[in-house]
Amino acid sequence: MLFAAAGSSHAQSSVRPPDNASPTGGAVPGDALGTTSDAEIWRSVRQGISGGVSIPDKKASVLVQSEGESWRLLRNGPMFDYLGLAMIGMLVLLAVFFAVRGRIRVQHGLAGVTIKRFGLIERTAHWVMALSFIILAISGLNISYGRELIMPLIGKELFGPMSGFLKMSHNYVAFAFMAGLVVAFVLWIVHNLPSRTDFVWLMKGGGFFSKGAHPPAWKFNAGQKVIFWLVMIGGLSLSVSGWALLFPFEHGFFGDTFTALAGIGLDVPAWLGLPQPPYSVIQEQQFNTIWHAVMAVFMVCVIFGHIYIGTIGMEGAFDAMGSGDVDLNWAREHHALWVDEVLKKDGRPEAGAHPAPAE
Repeated sequence: MLFAAAGSSHAQSSVRPPDNASPTGGAVPGDALGTTSDAEIWRSVRQGISGGVSIPDKKASVLVQSEGESWRLLRNGPMFDYLGLAMIGMLVLLAVFFAVRGRIRVQHGLAGVTIKRFGLIERTAHWVMALSFIILAISGLNISYGRELIMPLIGKELFGPMSGFLKMSHNYVAFAFMAGLVVAFVLWIVHNLPSRTDFVWLMKGGGFFSKGAHPPAWKFNAGQKVIFWLVMIGGLSLSVSGWALLFPFEHGFFGDTFTALAGIGLDVPAWLGLPQPPYSVIQEQQFNTIWHAVMAVFMVCVIFGHIYIGTIGMEGAFDAMGSGDVDLNWAREHHALWVDEVLKKDGRPEAGAHPAPAE
């Protein structure tokens, strides 16, 4: 035991630093020793500097990702509140408009004669895109708002499996939406290019705000063209950001886009108070989730308006995407130029005629 005690005492004294020992380097936080803990190094780590790793997971090269907390606060705070208010506000706006304007009726009554407006392929593309978007909207909103709004109502036991199913549905139904978007673009791009009649239609508000006003229009009026381009551009943006979320850490869309815009003098990161590119793969994913959510709610608000005018907002409008055949008087009031073109092409006697007022 004496030998053991002596050995222990010798071992302890051999590792004791000399009295004149001092840390090397300059500003050393936390009483750590060595220049590797210099304040400049820790500042870089705190700001998310990316080092080098030999493992396949390259995300491990970032020790501290400070932007993650900013992303969390934004997602659970202002984004949660403002995006929700945007959807509620759109519904309130439509309800007020309906209360004031009422349902837009066919002024001269239904003629009882129909004209083909959309064929089977066009209607199929529309409904594939529409139904898939509804599924995506429900499942996506559940991701953003389900925990706070749905889970307290149905309980964790049901909310968990339901959310898992909706998440998987979201991932796979997204491809149907993308396909419908492409087909609709190919089918309708030629009808949605701007024309001089669009200006007249817009100046008259499309006849929505005054009874008896029916500005002439081709197959798609100016309002429908606006919806078309909002859906195409918004759908493309949703698809790109959604693709990056489906296949994470493989794309740098935001860094590439900001760099390209900087080449023409547009410093978007500075306008938004963001750091300059390049961005880490984690930052790219955070940008994608924010942009995907914002564009999704924007699209939901647009589709609210589209659904309204195609159902309760306008008499006879749903038939266009239902059976594909619309009443001739309805078509004349809303698409007079297109009706004349079709009837003259078909040689039908209704060409050039105007409906008589209803009794």
